[in-house]
Amino acid sequence: MQRIHFIAIGGAIMHQLALALLREGHQISGSDDAIANPAKSNLAAAGILPQKEGWYPETITSDLDAIVLGMHAREDNPELKAALELGVPVFSFPEYVYKVSENKKRVVVAGSHGKTTITSMIMHVLKACQLDFDYLVGAKVPGFDSSVRLSTAPIIILEGDEYPASALERKPKIFFYHPHISVLSGISWDHINVFPTYENYLSQFETYLNNMQAQAILVYNDEDAEVRKLVAHSGRQLVQLPYVTPPFHYEEGVAVLESSEGNHPVSVFGRHNLLNLEAARKVCLELGVSDAQFYRAIADFTGAARRLERLFSQGGVLAFRDFAHAPSKLKATLDAVREALPQRYLIAVFELHTFSSLNDAFMEEYAGAMAQADAAIVFYSEHALQLKGLPPLDPAQVKAHFHRDDLTVVHSKASLEQLVTEQIARAGKEVCLLLMSSGTFDGLDWKVWMK
Repeated sequence: MQRIHFIAIGGAIMHQLALALLREGHQISGSDDAIANPAKSNLAAAGILPQKEGWYPETITSDLDAIVLGMHAREDNPELKAALELGVPVFSFPEYVYKVSENKKRVVVAGSHGKTTITSMIMHVLKACQLDFDYLVGAKVPGFDSSVRLSTAPIIILEGDEYPASALERKPKIFFYHPHISVLSGISWDHINVFPTYENYLSQFETYLNNMQAQAILVYNDEDAEVRKLVAHSGRQLVQLPYVTPPFHYEEGVAVLESSEGNHPVSVFGRHNLLNLEAARKVCLELGVSDAQFYRAIADFTGAARRLERLFSQGGVLAFRDFAHAPSKLKATLDAVREALPQRYLIAVFELHTFSSLNDAFMEEYAGAMAQADAAIVFYSEHALQLKGLPPLDPAQVKAHFHRDDLTVVHSKASLEQLVTEQIARAGKEVCLLLMSSGTFDGLDWKVWMK
């Protein structure tokens, strides 16, 4: 048993790592200056919720075995300073994950989009095939009680993002995992507050590939021209396994994969999700899962939370919510719904919520992204702008960036409710309501609103 203290324990993944280590018998403590649900209730249920919010350097003692430092904690954090003065080992989140998985076969899913879905698909199939594995994934996955598991399993599946690891280690998290098998799902500029130019963003993946060990396996998206170019330049030492969208067709709105093993109906839809599925299949083959086992197991995979998640079907309205926020994700999600449900009137509602999406300098990247919708609505919250320290937006300028004359921009919850109600009434046919955001539409409960 080790004594491990988490600085910024309230993070979505940080608290899940703390809970995973607690389940393994370690003594866990933590601190944070703000803890919201679900982290707050999860930590309380486990008996490790800090008694009060804030930073308390006197709780940092030399008998601690490790400090895990979250990205939320700043470099001048008083607890961090105390740990450094006492010589307590300090690890960023990914550094600690690598430390406890050093003797495992590590699979890392990297790229600008599809990471959560591909990771979830691999997890779903390995569980169905009764293989023992650990995991780290950034969303709630059906069939799994938590988003982090650490045990004596010989394999670990890691969703790896390119965000900085901590205030001390400002390199991307993926740099610390040292995978034996990696997926590179695609490259599309995002996180402009961290990567101010596309070239800077691209260079992170270049470094990632360059640093992978010789003969490691790279499963990469061969439909992405930028990925192909990057792999050719920086992945020469790797075993390269390209993947493309598998052949498929729709039968009454259900995607059916076509393979040498026969036809396989699946529960997800959209070309981007079927492309993700093919990446997962390639990884599972490397982990000893046959194609027959894979297709049998993946058939009932319904997706991770907020990834084209079916929200409700009521009064002729079929609603989905999706985490789409970057331009490429937005377009892929709209294309998927349009292809799968061509007969429905498609109302697309997109919330500008991330730092990048709320930034006027980045917004031009969304040009044409909502072309597939019959009715397109963009929403943003004045409160979100204030929280991120960004200036007010001009709705007319927002509309211009999307290059769609009939797009409507609103920034109040009441206006959004009224507009969607009017669009549904005007449709004159069955509706698909597609809600895309990494936020909450200012707290709007769509299920309650529809009643």
